[in-house]
Amino acid sequence: MWAEPRGIHVDQSELLCKDGCGYYGNPAWQGCCSKCWRERSRRAQACRQDSSPSPGVEGGSAITFSKFEEKKSTEKGRRVNTMKRLFWGPSSSPKKPNEPTESQSAALKAFQSLQPGDFTNFLKLLRKPFSQSLQSRCTAFVNTMEAYHDLPVQKQSDLVQDFYQSIAGHFSSLSEEQTVQMMEHIEKLIMTRLHKWVFCHDSSDDEQKDLALQRRIRSLSWVTPQMLRVPIKEERLEVNSDPLLPAITAIIEMDARRAPQDKLACVSKCSQSVFRVLASSSSEPASADDFLSGMILVVLKANPPRLHSNTQYITRFGLPHSLMAGESGYCFTNLCCAVAFIEKLDGPALNLSAKEFEGYMQGQRMAPREAETDCEGLRRARKNRQLLAEVASRQEQLAEGAQALQADLARWVQAVQTQVEEVQGKVPLNFTCTEPPSQS
Repeated sequence: MWAEPRGIHVDQSELLCKDGCGYYGNPAWQGCCSKCWRERSRRAQACRQDSSPSPGVEGGSAITFSKFEEKKSTEKGRRVNTMKRLFWGPSSSPKKPNEPTESQSAALKAFQSLQPGDFTNFLKLLRKPFSQSLQSRCTAFVNTMEAYHDLPVQKQSDLVQDFYQSIAGHFSSLSEEQTVQMMEHIEKLIMTRLHKWVFCHDSSDDEQKDLALQRRIRSLSWVTPQMLRVPIKEERLEVNSDPLLPAITAIIEMDARRAPQDKLACVSKCSQSVFRVLASSSSEPASADDFLSGMILVVLKANPPRLHSNTQYITRFGLPHSLMAGESGYCFTNLCCAVAFIEKLDGPALNLSAKEFEGYMQGQRMAPREAETDCEGLRRARKNRQLLAEVASRQEQLAEGAQALQADLARWVQAVQTQVEEVQGKVPLNFTCTEPPSQS
């Protein structure tokens, strides 16, 4: 069936941003990174505003509709500007950089002593007097976002990303690595609070796409590792010892996390498990094609809950550096590529004809691996029945032989008794005692 195996091929350049910035792109941003995508969106929005039709075209209805849209946009802009003024103060009087005060120096020194990922101690430091300014800004942002939770999710995403850029200036005296760590603490602090307000927002169609993706993955349950060309040994794919089980568990666990970085940690953990399985199945390092095939197989096996909503939540509210570069960015980009591949999966991608693919999708055909398993099971069942029949026949023969031996033994005992009686009848035995002669 695989005379000309096609498999899954991905070039490393295909994972990078289409604008050539060198960072990882994402299918959700049409192949761009988050920074380039936002710049494109701003330029497109500016072009739409410049090219908006002038009033008076096509009669009074056009004027009324134009005024309605203008009023609606003005109202949204006023709300967003109000939030920005609450967070960062009026734009007309930007703050000038000053020398760090004594409290700021104490805060920076305390933040420098934090270990990577030590979120508990970060919260303790945030309660100190020298962190009052930082805590107040974060609290004001969270409270205001909760108050304006009915804003469109894209507006919410823009506000969160703008807040990240603004708050990063608070750690300008730290090294780049320490700034990244502090920003990860800030992200976890605010997004843990905002998760219930922005995840799977009512203004988006995330819930509908989640259901559609789950149905799609369920309909592809027949896809085998051989069809995806995943280089895993067949004897390792037993149900009770599936080597991909840790990866499946990690990707399912992603839905239980609230902070984007914690969800990304689950994706990285899943990817590391896939790499370990591929490395144990071959003496050569896993290629990008093998890794993507493995991720596709894991997603098909796991069918993670709310997968679309989770990926969108990470792209909208995650820190840009976590998605644009590094291990987490590479793993997340491959996960998004795996989801996009599943959504567009067809027969040629699996080296199947359109008729064969449709037969599998309709349940009219059985997957090769399942068919082989079923045929092997039938052969084993027939062989076992034959062995059982032979054993039963031997047991019957043994039972018949035992009965015959018992009958022969009974006849022999009877014959011996008869002979003894005949001998006793012919030669009677007299047991008379005589006294010996007395000696005088």
